[in-house]
Amino acid sequence: MVDYYALPAGGPKAWPGRAAANALPHPQKADAVESQLAQDISTLLVVPYPMKRFVPFVVMHEFEALLFSDCQAFSSAIYRDDLKDALQKIRDQFGSPEEINDSPQTAPSKRIENLIPGYQKPILGTLAALGVGLDRMQLECPRFAIWLRRLEAAVARP
Repeated sequence: MVDYYALPAGGPKAWPGRAAANALPHPQKADAVESQLAQDISTLLVVPYPMKRFVPFVVMHEFEALLFSDCQAFSSAIYRDDLKDALQKIRDQFGSPEEINDSPQTAPSKRIENLIPGYQKPILGTLAALGVGLDRMQLECPRFAIWLRRLEAAVARP
C-alpha cells in the first residue's frame, strides 16, 4: 500500500506510471500506477510464481482516509468521542472516504491533525483502524475492497 499523492512523478525516484497517470481522469490514476508497477516488477522476476503474491495498492490520498469509514468507531477507538461530529462533517463532504483530500493542507492526516494537535499516526491511526475494522472500510471504500479481495485470492491460490 502506497500513497499516490506522495509518489514522485519525475526524477531518479519516479514511480512507474506516475507521470503518465497525471494526464488520466482521477478514477484511473491509481489503477495506472498499480498496473505499471506490477508490470515492472514482473519483468525483473525470473520465476513468475512470486508475481502472483505481489498485489500493489495505490491509495489515492492517505491511509487515514480509510478511517473515515466509520466516524463513531474512529472517535471511540482513539478515546475521543467528542470528535465524532467533527469527523462525520469531514466525511459527509465526500462520496467516499477514499476521495477525502483537496490539497497538501487538507489531506486526511492534516484534517485529523487539525482536530487532534500532536496526532501520532502509528499509535492513533492503528487504534482507529482496529476500531473501524476491515469490514466497514471495505463497505465504504470500493478500491480498498477490491485490493483486499485480490490479496485474499492471492493467498488462496495453490
